[in-house]
Amino acid sequence: MTGLLGPYLTELGGMVGLAWDTLRQALRRPLDLDLWLEQLYQIGVRSLTITNLTLLFTGMVLSIQTAYSLAAYGGKTFVGDIITVSVVRELGPVLTALMICGRVGAGITAELGSMAVTEQVDALRALATDPVKKLVVPRVGALVIMVPILTILADTVAVFGGMLMAVFEIGQTRSYFISRAVASLTLGDIASGVGKTVFFAVIIGTVACYNGIRATGGADGVGKATTNTVVTASIFVIISDFFLTKIFLLF
Repeated sequence: MTGLLGPYLTELGGMVGLAWDTLRQALRRPLDLDLWLEQLYQIGVRSLTITNLTLLFTGMVLSIQTAYSLAAYGGKTFVGDIITVSVVRELGPVLTALMICGRVGAGITAELGSMAVTEQVDALRALATDPVKKLVVPRVGALVIMVPILTILADTVAVFGGMLMAVFEIGQTRSYFISRAVASLTLGDIASGVGKTVFFAVIIGTVACYNGIRATGGADGVGKATTNTVVTASIFVIISDFFLTKIFLLF
């Protein structure tokens, strides 16, 4: 059993080590502002379309499905409550993180993997520049900043999509839906949903950078590393969501 798990445990240990190294380097001066701004744009602004579209249609579908499922029990009036809480606590953070895994995680691994196989990472070391400080810190830091913001925007868009369906398909008024949505939402729901995204961002950034820097074998190796990032980060996000949900429910 240990022999089978050995390679996976080694990789997990390497990712934890990289995460610790990233935190340590992030606290050191100087802060390369240009790199940070570039990553904030690439990771945040250019991900707006995919995250918002995903959550818009998720909110619309959830509204329709919830209304028809509750119709037999006379529960259509609770559509706003159910959509808002489920999106803010679970669907918004998780779906946003999964979209970021596919778009940003894969992009980071491909970019760093290309640098690794063309020996640009080794060149940084030869110039006495820490690759973690130069390559990893801005990307992980930008993810930690932008994923919560993207999630909040996507949550808002999802609730808006749910409201559209509630108004045009179910016949509720806009003011009624909004009042139910606001009344059902608590500060704990918001803190739980947004709090998860910080952990998701660290997971995605660490996995993507770890696989990218360690990529070998030319274009084929970069492709395998990119696929491994999307699969591994997605699994880690879903697994961590379970444990984070249990933890946040204690408070």
